[in-house]
Amino acid sequence: MKTITIEPQQVCSRQMILDIDDDGVIVHAKVIGGCMGNLQGLCRLIEGMKSEDVVKKLTGIKCRGSRTGETSCPDQLAKGLANL
Repeated sequence: MKTITIEPQQVCSRQMILDIDDDGVIVHAKVIGGCMGNLQGLCRLIEGMKSEDVVKKLTGIKCRGSRTGETSCPDQLAKGLANL
């Protein structure tokens, strides 16, 4: 198992910490900062999923609350996972 840390850009969350097993399955996820209720829900939903499936589902989601309006916390999570 490995632990990765993602530093999201242009959104209100500050850090995403993921434990991923050797098969690429997300075992635990935690987000620091951001819209806590939504991000806790997101973390629970992605736990047990393969990281490649999370990338496919979350890439391209936009949030008007992001600094540019062109990304979101889920999108930043997907981008971080895609760069593994």
